[in-house]
Amino acid sequence: MAASFFALHESRDLALMVSQHADLPLAPLEERDFEGGEFKLRPLEPVRDRTTFVLQCLAGTAETSVCERLVRLLFLMHGLHDAGAVRRIALLPYLTFARKDRRTQSRDPVNSRYIAQMLESAGVERVVTLDVHNPAALDNAFRVPIDHLSALPMMVDYFATRLAGAQLTVASPDIGGVKRAQIFRELLEARLDRSVDLAFFEKRRTQGVVSGNALIGAVKDRTVIVIDDLCATGNTLIRAAEMCNRAGAESVYAAVTHAPYAPGIAALVAAEVLAGVVTTDSVGPLAVSGGGKLTVLSIAPLFGEVVQRMLSGRPIAPLLQRWPV
Repeated sequence: MAASFFALHESRDLALMVSQHADLPLAPLEERDFEGGEFKLRPLEPVRDRTTFVLQCLAGTAETSVCERLVRLLFLMHGLHDAGAVRRIALLPYLTFARKDRRTQSRDPVNSRYIAQMLESAGVERVVTLDVHNPAALDNAFRVPIDHLSALPMMVDYFATRLAGAQLTVASPDIGGVKRAQIFRELLEARLDRSVDLAFFEKRRTQGVVSGNALIGAVKDRTVIVIDDLCATGNTLIRAAEMCNRAGAESVYAAVTHAPYAPGIAALVAAEVLAGVVTTDSVGPLAVSGGGKLTVLSIAPLFGEVVQRMLSGRPIAPLLQRWPV
């Protein structure tokens, strides 16, 4: 089936790299702005009876807010539906509002479900996203198929190459991320063909105040990789690194998939307790100078491979086990 690949201008840099790896050029799109913040989006090639992919980074910047990016995505999806696209697949490397996926207080919203409902009402038939905060909650929120990709295999490839001889411990900065750390550890063990320890930290948050000082797991004289899905302020990861150093760790690295807020990743890079910081370009190019301490892994080959596999009917599951495949 014929296919078209679209991207809104705020996501064009990343989309261009994905399209090259997918061997599917970006389709032309008219984007016109009007007075008062209104806009018009129109595909400039026929899409009737086609499979259409739309890539949009839903992390806000000073130029384009989260809400503006989301509304523009919804309008484009509606337009593709009206123009006769038979399949409409949203490629969302960073899915905004996904952290608020359950009620923790009376009358709390469930924002992840609201996002799912808006995407579905816009005609999205399938969603592809990367390392969401809680995959199970997102599965329950969506009624259309959703594919959860992960940057963990490419991070395993990075650390296995550079820390092959080190005694390693994989750590989660809180109890909620233990499953993610466990998966990362298992992938790393399989790649290195030896055991890797697991650790996690106690963390309690009450009205924005973080507390808890327990560290469970062996970190003394070890190289510790603290793994998380997202860096907001950087405080959680820095706190975990400080606890590792006090417990006698040889060195500590932070690895996070998403860096939607430049000050947060900049704080990690500036933290003396961290030997290195690894993230991805899931939110687009990062305006942070790492001075050799920051490594940004590109997700373009991963998303390009996914597009190719979808169009050829090949499974996506192998991408969750090893990278490169």
